[in-house]
Amino acid sequence: MELEPDVEVLFEFIGQRKGKLFEGYRPAHLVKEDYLTTGVHSYYSFNENYYGEIEGTITFISPEEYPACMWIGKKIEMYEGKNLVGYATIRKIFNPILEKDNN
Repeated sequence: MELEPDVEVLFEFIGQRKGKLFEGYRPAHLVKEDYLTTGVHSYYSFNENYYGEIEGTITFISPEEYPACMWIGKKIEMYEGKNLVGYATIRKIFNPILEKDNN
C-alpha cells in the first residue's frame, strides 16, 4: 500500500548527510518541540549529489500522533542521528490531521 504525501516542502540540505541523496531518503524530522519522527522524502527534480534547495514531499510515519503541528512557512529541522542535515519549509499541507487550526 502506497501512502499519500502529507506535506509539500522546500528542502534545504546543508551538507552534513552521510551519503548521497536518494529517492525515499528517511531522515528524522523535528515536527514539534522534543518530537522527532521519520518521514519518507520524494523529490520533484532528483539529483543524488544535490546540496542546497530542492522541492518535494514528505510522507510522515504516524501523523495522528502529532496532530495540528504544521502551518505554511513552518521550518522543520531534519537529522541523521544527532547531525543536523537540513531543513524542510512547509509549502502545502495535504493531510488535514497535521494542519494547525488558526481560529
